[in-house]
Amino acid sequence: MMLVETPIRQYSRAEYLAQEETAEYRSEYHNGEIVAMTGGSLNHNQIIINLIIALTLPLREQNYQVYTSDLRLWIPRYNEYTYPDILIIKDEPIFEERRTDTVINPSIIFEVFSKSTSSRDRGDKFTFYRSLPEFQEYILIDQYQSHIEQFSKTKEGNWLFSESDDEEGILTLVSANCQIPYRQIYDRVTFEKPTV
Repeated sequence: MMLVETPIRQYSRAEYLAQEETAEYRSEYHNGEIVAMTGGSLNHNQIIINLIIALTLPLREQNYQVYTSDLRLWIPRYNEYTYPDILIIKDEPIFEERRTDTVINPSIIFEVFSKSTSSRDRGDKFTFYRSLPEFQEYILIDQYQSHIEQFSKTKEGNWLFSESDDEEGILTLVSANCQIPYRQIYDRVTFEKPTV
C-alpha cells in the first residue's frame, strides 16, 4: 500500500490577515502556512505581567513603548507574522501597509518560552527577528526555572550571548537604560519540582 501525503495548504498574506480578523484564537503565519498558537500557562502569564510592570515606567521615560502579544509583528524578508510575548519599540511604531495592528520596527523582544516553543524561539524566530534593522536585543525567559538568555547586538552588528540561572541576578538591558532583578521577573511564579 502506498501512502500519499496531503500537501499543507498555502495561504496568501491577505487570506491569513482576513482569517485573523474573525478568529477566536490567534495564529502565526509561517511563509504561507497558518499555525495556531498554543495557550499560555499561569507561569507564562505571571512573568509577562511582571515584565510589563518592571519595564513600562523606566522605558517610557526613554521614549520606548512596551506592547504585549496582542500586537502582531511582520517580518517581510521571511514572509512571517508572529506575536512576540513582549515587543518594545523606540520612538513611534511603524505599521505594515497602513494597518494599526501590525508593526515592523521592534527594538527589543522578550519571549517566555515553553517546552513546545523553546527550540523555535531560539532558532527560527531569532533568525527572523535579526532581519529587522531596528532590532537590538532579544531576551528569552524560562518559565520552569530561574534561567534567562540574552542576545545583544553590538555596534559592529554582531550578537553577544549571555545567560544566567542566578536567582539573585539582575537583567540589564544593553540597548536601553533598564535593570530588572530576577526576583521581580519571577515574582509569584511557582516552579515545577524536579522528579526523581
